[in-house]
Amino acid sequence: MNKKNTNPVPGTEGAMPTKKKKKKGSGLLGRIIRRFFLVLFTVVILAAAALVLVLNLAFNGPSPAARDRLTMTLIEASATKWVPALFIGQDTVDEIRTSSVSDGLEDDVTDISQIVVQANNVITGNTNEWDNYPDGVRTETRYGDTYTAHIMLIRDPSQVYMGTSTEKFSTAIPGKRLTEVMEENPDVIAAINAGAFFDDGTVSATVGSTPLGLVVSEGKVVWTSGRQPGNFEGFAGFNEDNILVVSKTNLSQSEAENLKIRDGCCFGPVLIMNGEVNLEAYNDKSGMNPRTAIGQRSDGTVIIVCADGRQVGSLGATYADMVNVMQEYGAVNACNMDGGSSSIMMYRDVNGKLGTASQDAIFVNTPSLIQSKPRRMPNYWLVRAAS
Repeated sequence: MNKKNTNPVPGTEGAMPTKKKKKKGSGLLGRIIRRFFLVLFTVVILAAAALVLVLNLAFNGPSPAARDRLTMTLIEASATKWVPALFIGQDTVDEIRTSSVSDGLEDDVTDISQIVVQANNVITGNTNEWDNYPDGVRTETRYGDTYTAHIMLIRDPSQVYMGTSTEKFSTAIPGKRLTEVMEENPDVIAAINAGAFFDDGTVSATVGSTPLGLVVSEGKVVWTSGRQPGNFEGFAGFNEDNILVVSKTNLSQSEAENLKIRDGCCFGPVLIMNGEVNLEAYNDKSGMNPRTAIGQRSDGTVIIVCADGRQVGSLGATYADMVNVMQEYGAVNACNMDGGSSSIMMYRDVNGKLGTASQDAIFVNTPSLIQSKPRRMPNYWLVRAAS
């Protein structure tokens, strides 16, 4: 039987087995990366735990008013509307949302006799407020305790109309951003968001493709189906005489035709009707959020208010805040429009006071910081340049 040769290879007597040396640089880098992610994970967990503790204190703490305000602020945003129920239950959320205050309004719809649009846009009196605004548009800013409000006054209501993203709405056709709308329509000098639209809380292209509720554009009924979410019931639109008509409830197609509505959409609540404040909205526990509203003075001047929100310097406005601003500017009728991340106001000053020499449109308000671009939407209020 052959024996296994155990003699060492010549020249290797006494040699020890060799080990591969690790590179110090790669080991150190690996440890740094692991520790970084460990620290990051710990910070995220601690921040989330702190947030939960703060929210629990706010929802279940000693102040019902703070609880109600926080609840309404969160449920008015599609991304956070589910949060309050985690801490106080859905029954309590529903109880907070329900207002027991009467609206105090005598009528259900605008009395158009209270609005007298100045013929040929002539402003009477010793001082003409439009002397320095030949394009008939003024923009101002008001600062509240929790919000910054941007106000646009439009002298001629016939310049205001309802624009749409398409002639035939479909979930297969995405809505348009107001930046696109301004680029495509050089005759439009201002724009704001309008009514509600399909939004399932995702980033799908179908979000913003179709309206909710009646939409009338330039004398044609272009959409009739769908209901606004929550308690946003109401309607705002201009009739053939350029008077802003507001209604406490959504209008049907036949009702809009009887009122001779030329441009309008559903949303709400109504803020002011025939000079009277909607007490139900004024006393509502509405949250602090970005908001948009449209109104009209007795001389026909259109008032648009866009309040910033969800920012360090401007948490947002309540319905009461919007009512106060509208009253300050003399609104006889006013209605809340879609808000939140949809709130946007753009202006292209044909006289060069704003924008650039090329008359590029600019943002008047500061849109919600949680988005990099304006939201896509199917309909919006537009302002034509004065003829």
